[in-house]
Amino acid sequence: MSWSILVVDDSATARSQLRVAFEAKGAKVLEAENGREGLWRARAEKVDLIFSDIHMPIMDGLQMIQELRKHPEYATVPIFVLTSDAAGTRAAEGKKAGANAWIIKPINPELLWKAVEKALFGRQSGSHPKSPTITDDAAGNLNK
Repeated sequence: MSWSILVVDDSATARSQLRVAFEAKGAKVLEAENGREGLWRARAEKVDLIFSDIHMPIMDGLQMIQELRKHPEYATVPIFVLTSDAAGTRAAEGKKAGANAWIIKPINPELLWKAVEKALFGRQSGSHPKSPTITDDAAGNLNK
């Protein structure tokens, strides 16, 4: 099965870590440095899943999510927010913008993969996956 992921983050290190993890699982990974570039990449090539940071220059992740959700081809694509905002103060804004999950950095790759499997391969056609808000602490615990 061929599937693709768009990773939008102004940190080259964060993008690289996700690219390596998901390419090892067989995904095609596209990258963008900010929300505006993320919109362009998503419009140029349809993707199955999007990971986005919130705090980025030019266009932040929430603005990008809101714009993507206006397009029918991205109405049901799972979008996971990756952030270091441990307080989760913007989680409600993320949900309102259309994000399916709020993931706190640092990220445990295996727990993240389980969330991706649920979102991509366990979803019903035509509806948002029922993805919980996800937080991941340094010990690797998953809190729902």
